[in-house]
Amino acid sequence: MNLPNMKAAKVRGAEVVQYLENINKKESAFEGKNYFLRTYGCQMNVHDSEEISAIVENLGYQKVDKMEMADLVILNTCAIRENAHDKVFGYLGRLKHLKKEKPDLVIAIGGCMPQQESVTNEILKKHPYVDIVFGTHNIHDLSRLLLEHQKKQEIEVYSIEGNVYENVLYKRDSKITAWVNIMYGCDKFCTYCIVPFTRGRQRSRELTPILAEVRELKEQGYQEITLLGQNVNAYGKDLANPVSFATLLREVATIGVPRIRFVTSHPWDFTDEMIDIIAKYDNIMPYIHLPLQSGSSRILKLMGRRYTKEDYLSLFQKMKEKIKHVAITTDIIVGFPNETREDFESTIDVVRTCEFDGAYTFIFSPREGTPASLMKDNISLEEKESRLQQLNELVNSNSLKKNQEYLDKIVSVLIEGISEKDSKKVYGYTDTMKLVNVIALPDVIGKIIQVKITDAKSFSLDGEQVL
Repeated sequence: MNLPNMKAAKVRGAEVVQYLENINKKESAFEGKNYFLRTYGCQMNVHDSEEISAIVENLGYQKVDKMEMADLVILNTCAIRENAHDKVFGYLGRLKHLKKEKPDLVIAIGGCMPQQESVTNEILKKHPYVDIVFGTHNIHDLSRLLLEHQKKQEIEVYSIEGNVYENVLYKRDSKITAWVNIMYGCDKFCTYCIVPFTRGRQRSRELTPILAEVRELKEQGYQEITLLGQNVNAYGKDLANPVSFATLLREVATIGVPRIRFVTSHPWDFTDEMIDIIAKYDNIMPYIHLPLQSGSSRILKLMGRRYTKEDYLSLFQKMKEKIKHVAITTDIIVGFPNETREDFESTIDVVRTCEFDGAYTFIFSPREGTPASLMKDNISLEEKESRLQQLNELVNSNSLKKNQEYLDKIVSVLIEGISEKDSKKVYGYTDTMKLVNVIALPDVIGKIIQVKITDAKSFSLDGEQVL
């Protein structure tokens, strides 16, 4: 990137540690002020927001749920889908009016979107009332940007990825479940994906600090941890002394956290050793998110996915055979450039064969800077929407069928909070990641309890605690 005042420099771990030590000396800088944080996108963005919260609260800010009450508004953005981009700029329109009412309001935009030069230029040109712009690689620098901000626009986006660094502060959203980031970026360069350009190439954390973080979370009473990365099963390949994800999984499992999960996986990197480890340890949950993207080998090749339809089905079957009661969900894109009706029917065939427990389905959305954005988008929106509807009907039918298999069964559920749909119930998740609304008292929140399933819907289960 060649934007005004932008830095292209790597962050050394020692500098970050020193920064985290220094920040404690300035805790009262914004005492009595409030901040509002809105997060878009994937689990990685959610975890980044936990870091952002820790940083601004260390400066004295207090979090509020309404932006009208805030002195600082931060939008942590996503660049994966076009609708996320549109939502952010729509929200900026609301903030423009709010800033007219509150001239001292500080507006900051972070996350993946600013890592795209065209987006940052758009912010500079169309939204000059935005005060601070920062990228995914320099979240740690947000405190300095806030402390030095003098009612002028600050642009701090690193055009290359930073080094992996440890001792990061997080204000975790939950005291029951926690994310543990094991790597940053991705090396797969799927032709439709912007992630390698916004989050950089793959950089794995060393094994030792990951295990130390998991042990600390266990000591704090966390019931579940999720190992997080853009492609977790490629973990460790880039280290000076390579470590396999299977090895990491085994080491984490032996620490003794009741529940262990991981997201997201790439079929290309899913090894037999990984499957065996998942099958061996009871505290590694039998739930795998395995993106398909397309059931057509021809389209998969255009997507740069590195596997065929047959490869995927073989891996899927192996998981089903070796991992007891495994639930598998997926991602699917419809309307990729040059996708024929025959290609789409190949996707439908895979979905019928696999009967996924659930799927996130999307219409192809070209992202500027990716190879796919240069391909001729030769499928009408009407046809894309028709295909998506057909796919969703099948996906939802499969989800309902899978959920109905739980009727009258007793399952273990980790209770996470009060149900949004019924305040007299609590909610939680099975080991296979099924959402369950449970008739039980609030004192079971944070515990793994036995629940009898009484009703099944496409996207959730109902149940009652077994005492």
